[in-house]
Amino acid sequence: MSMDIGIYNKFKDLVYEKAGIHLGDQKQALVAARVSKRLRELNLSDYREYLKYLREDKTEGELVHLLDAISTNVTSFFRESVHFDFLQEKMKVWLGQGQRRFRFWSAASSSGEEPYTMAMVLKEATAGYNVDMRILATDISTRILARAEEGFYPAEKASAVPSNLLNKYFEKTETEKGHGYRVSKNLRDMILFKRLNLSKPPFPMKGPMDAVFCRNVMIYFDNDVRRRLLSEVQRLLKNDGYLFVGHAESLAGQLCTLANVKPSIYVK
Repeated sequence: MSMDIGIYNKFKDLVYEKAGIHLGDQKQALVAARVSKRLRELNLSDYREYLKYLREDKTEGELVHLLDAISTNVTSFFRESVHFDFLQEKMKVWLGQGQRRFRFWSAASSSGEEPYTMAMVLKEATAGYNVDMRILATDISTRILARAEEGFYPAEKASAVPSNLLNKYFEKTETEKGHGYRVSKNLRDMILFKRLNLSKPPFPMKGPMDAVFCRNVMIYFDNDVRRRLLSEVQRLLKNDGYLFVGHAESLAGQLCTLANVKPSIYVK
């Protein structure tokens, strides 16, 4: 089923209004193909009927399905590993200064590999210390959050975790999904998974946060949405707190007062 430009623009406007995601014109064929699958699953006749369905769904449950359909959700354990090396070094400094309470935020946590990697790194860095440490992990998709909270990963996904950490923080598991690994309870208990729409500040958190990971998500936003999000991140970060963005992202020209300390790492 073909999607004319007028209908595509209505989808673009809806996705921007609801999630702050800017869809370029080059995404028209992808959106048409992905939305066609939703039409079949919902037994709807055409794109206009689906748009009406989306707008009338007050729970935004179908919006989650749409965003899942058009998003990539590409993530992995220890992705852009230099960030985790840097975080571990900063933890040593903060511990040496006597800090014992720590708060972190994985802003676009997807299926959970990022916050679980943070948790492993932080556990290792604070071994032998009595600390109060929590990670908030957020995403707009309730479906992907449910997967993250479950903490089960197929063997090929878990293979990105170093073997010593895999043995320490995961349990080998057989489920109906096949052979894989489940994150241990002591790691899962560090993390609170919550739905959050990054395009709709202000956020309910008070802070201060020691570090915020907001990686590979601002590429989907325009400058207005980015600026609002960065303003909230700055509010939530403590002084000497760090923001980590994706290696392909830059805060240049974003009216941001955070200082660049390394590529894709900023400090308040």
